[in-house]
Amino acid sequence: YKKYFKNQIILNQTYFGPVFIQEPDDAIFSLDSDDKKVIMNCEARGNPVPTYSWLINGTIVDAEADFRYSLIDGNLIIHNASEAIDYGRYQCRAENSIGTVQSRDALLQFAYLGEFSGRARGAVSVREGQGVVLMCAPPPHSPEIIYSWVFNELPSFVAEDSRRFISQETGHLYISKVQPSDVGSYVCQVKNTVTNARVLSPPTPLTLKTDDINFLKMYFLYIFYFLSPVPTITWRKMSGNIPKKARLRKSQAVLEIPNIQLEDSGSYECKAENTRGALPQWISMINDTQLDSGEQLHWECRATGKPRPTYRWLRNGEPLNSQADSGMYQCIAENKYGAIYSSAELKILASAPVFSTNPIRLIATVGKDVSLECRPRASPKPRISWRKNDRRVQPSRRIMLLRNNTLRIINSSRSDEGSYVCRAENQFGSAELTIVLLVKEPMRVELSPIRVEVTVGESVVLSCKVTHDPSLDVSFLWLLNNQPLNTQQEGGHFEYIQTVSNLMIRSILLKHAGKYGCRAQTSADSVLAEAELLVRGPPGPPGVVIVEEITDTTATLSWSHGVDNHSPITTYNVQARSPVSLGWQTVKTDPEPVTGNMESAMAVELNPWVEYEFRVVATNGIGTGDPSTPSRAVRTKEAVPSVAPANVRGGNGRRHELVISWEPVSEEFQNGEGFGYIVAFRANGTRGWKEKMVTSADSTTYKYRDETFPPLTPFEVRVGVYNNKGDGPFSEVVTVFSAEGEPREPPSEVQAFAISSSEIKVMWKPKLGRLSCWEQVSSWKDMEQEEMGKKKRTMGNETTMLLTGLDGNTQYLISVKGFNSVGQGPASSPIKISTKKNAPSLPPGNLMWIQEGNNVSLSWDPVKARDNESEVIGYKVLLRQEGRGHSQVMRTPNSAVVLTLPEGGTYIIEVRAVSEGGEGAASAQVRVLTSSGKRSLCVFSDLKMCTFGGRLDGLIPL
Repeated sequence: YKKYFKNQIILNQTYFGPVFIQEPDDAIFSLDSDDKKVIMNCEARGNPVPTYSWLINGTIVDAEADFRYSLIDGNLIIHNASEAIDYGRYQCRAENSIGTVQSRDALLQFAYLGEFSGRARGAVSVREGQGVVLMCAPPPHSPEIIYSWVFNELPSFVAEDSRRFISQETGHLYISKVQPSDVGSYVCQVKNTVTNARVLSPPTPLTLKTDDINFLKMYFLYIFYFLSPVPTITWRKMSGNIPKKARLRKSQAVLEIPNIQLEDSGSYECKAENTRGALPQWISMINDTQLDSGEQLHWECRATGKPRPTYRWLRNGEPLNSQADSGMYQCIAENKYGAIYSSAELKILASAPVFSTNPIRLIATVGKDVSLECRPRASPKPRISWRKNDRRVQPSRRIMLLRNNTLRIINSSRSDEGSYVCRAENQFGSAELTIVLLVKEPMRVELSPIRVEVTVGESVVLSCKVTHDPSLDVSFLWLLNNQPLNTQQEGGHFEYIQTVSNLMIRSILLKHAGKYGCRAQTSADSVLAEAELLVRGPPGPPGVVIVEEITDTTATLSWSHGVDNHSPITTYNVQARSPVSLGWQTVKTDPEPVTGNMESAMAVELNPWVEYEFRVVATNGIGTGDPSTPSRAVRTKEAVPSVAPANVRGGNGRRHELVISWEPVSEEFQNGEGFGYIVAFRANGTRGWKEKMVTSADSTTYKYRDETFPPLTPFEVRVGVYNNKGDGPFSEVVTVFSAEGEPREPPSEVQAFAISSSEIKVMWKPKLGRLSCWEQVSSWKDMEQEEMGKKKRTMGNETTMLLTGLDGNTQYLISVKGFNSVGQGPASSPIKISTKKNAPSLPPGNLMWIQEGNNVSLSWDPVKARDNESEVIGYKVLLRQEGRGHSQVMRTPNSAVVLTLPEGGTYIIEVRAVSEGGEGAASAQVRVLTSSGKRSLCVFSDLKMCTFGGRLDGLIPL
């Protein structure tokens, strides 16, 4: 649909018409809701801010006259909503001084669900095998409802399957080929999709007919369709024609063929289709447009839909008449399924010419072209004329008036200086622009040195000299390779010397090479001078290395030259890396050295069957550059092994074993697959070698057992290598002794001595051999099994051991056995030894002490041992100053001592009996506070504090 407008004139302004942000949507309001308030939303933006109004079914809502309506911003609120009054289509109108737009329709519906008629429903009788349709006949409702059927009683619902189908259009229940199990009572249940309310119909009984058997000659074909709206149904027989006797029933959903005959057999096809349409969809819409007065507008809007939509136009919410003007326009595409809106604002501009800048001062240089632009804002476009110094400018070969009204002067000279005026005018007015043109002598720029070569790390200064009209200011811009040079981001390499016209480049890097430019600029001119900087440095990386040929020990390599950075390449260094190497290593080459004019070489003395990568590094007179990209990994060919195992040795093992060990050959020197070892040995003095193959490349040990040779038999041993290519070299012959084995004899001269009631000292003489040997001492009680006793091992070559933690006055059996890295030897014959009796259990009693001068006389009752305790052989007196851990000890055979104590301090004294079984129980502690000049007598039973003076010089027995 196309519409053309003849535009009228309005003043240009910055406002814009209403544009919807939110339009009202279809709404369904439940009549059962406690809140009887409906809100229809609408919001638009615009400048000025829009005002709003609403239409119901095309009629304006008078919110001021009807208290049930209220407007909050653009939202319409309906109080005490009623279906009878408020059901219908709503539209929002937004309006400002630019124009009016109207929203799409929004349908307000009210949700409810009535009751089924209470009238009883008659029974439906059908023959077995026939189809049947049970009608629901739903009650009044809004909006859509969901149908289901109850069989006999809740909650037994009919499940849809290949025989049963419930139409959600009509609510009918279709059952094909009725079976006896289908007989019963059917109730239709409907549910409101908004309120979720449910109601049940009266029951419909379904029974079977049994009075006529002629129905067997009748055949029914059914189609259950799931289309909405109700489809158009057609039938056809796939082979031939449908019998003429056939009849269509149930809106053509049932094809009934009476009196079935053989010729009626075949395949039948049912086709259900509807012509449901669709809401229009936009293909192209209209857009906001600005036009000069007098211009023509072409707006087009197109939409798709089924059926094809029709169009109508609105201007400011009203039908469009023949005369169009500035305002808000809407194109509406609609069919029976709805309408869609496209909105746009039309602005028609009208203004007198206006210049944004006036006057203008323009400076040119002699010999250069100059353009004087004249670009006023005006609508419609104005007429343009030029004059110089009040005289009309006449176009010539050197002075041209371009189509865009620009005055262009070719090869300007001093005579072109002056005041130029551009005049613009249309029917709304006129305006003039004055341009003052000055013509100056051209600027000259010189950059030196023009070409300079430096070495990495050196510095250079580039100077930019300018000759220019002194009335003009000049500025400088430095460039590198035509890009502005940012001296702040170059790590301090660039610095201006004295003025910005002198550029110093410090500690030059390779990346600083290139074309440098100095651009001098004035308001009249811009001149660029350039210089070239060459930087000599180490070579760049050579091209990728290619492996041309590979053998077992050589690789023929080729590469391409990299950049020499202005210093000829002198040599190339070839490097290789393998999984077993420590990074990149220099390899020997043929020829040696590889000179700078070469692009190939042979790496030699490589290891066979090793995966290598190769790279090349170039060197020139400045230094060594970065390496090339590595080659692809390649493996050298296989070869016979050339490296024998190292550090061949032997020993250890069990008796009659010959144990041979070696350091394995690393993968780097295995030279091929199938790598293994050849272990060769012979007894000293014999001629023939025994050879054994060890197939594991990681093996380090071989054991040979022969019961015929004694321990420590000397053998000559060598270990060789082999792989799939053949046998390699053997190691040097070394002498290896057969295993000594575990100790064969027990230690001798085993002795034991009771030290106390809990300690026994054991001594022995070990049996010496080639292997390091240790001993294990076992102790167990006389009436116990040896396994229940204690075992203790020496830590080195000790020949004594102290057994502790034993029971007093108890007989023990003790044996000693040797062991080494191979195993344990036999144990010595057990010897018996008894621990001493236990120490006395009673402490010394009745402690009494006398202080006189520096001396304290201490005495106590002797301790008498019991029958099962050791006899007392003396006493131990312990003295320590309170707060200190160290004690002084005095032994005495008597039951009294004299103590000389220092002056000042508190001292703690205790006494223990001493016997062969050890120390007895301690007496109660005595605390003595010393001071000078007093004599005291204290008995233990008093527990008094005694004071005396003096200094502790020693312990003196009585």
